[in-house]
Amino acid sequence: MKYVRVVWTHSFPDEPICLFSELDRARLEVRKIEVFRDGRRGWAGGGESSGGTELGEVPFPSLEEIASDSQFQPGEIDADEFEAEWRKRR
Repeated sequence: MKYVRVVWTHSFPDEPICLFSELDRARLEVRKIEVFRDGRRGWAGGGESSGGTELGEVPFPSLEEIASDSQFQPGEIDADEFEAEWRKRR
């Protein structure tokens, strides 16, 4: 598994400012957490979801592709960091 955090710099009040994704070998999302400016969290994974968050249906882009748009700051994280965020989701 791979784990990714993407910080999104924007001024849209109803869009997340940080996204965490767990990716399988095909780079498909297995679990996802979206963090909003007001502290809300949406999540999806394991056949469940909350807050309107959904898993992507196509392979997750490379970090280089995401970083080519200056409003996004992607980075790989480790499993422990992802699991800590996953525990905060509820």
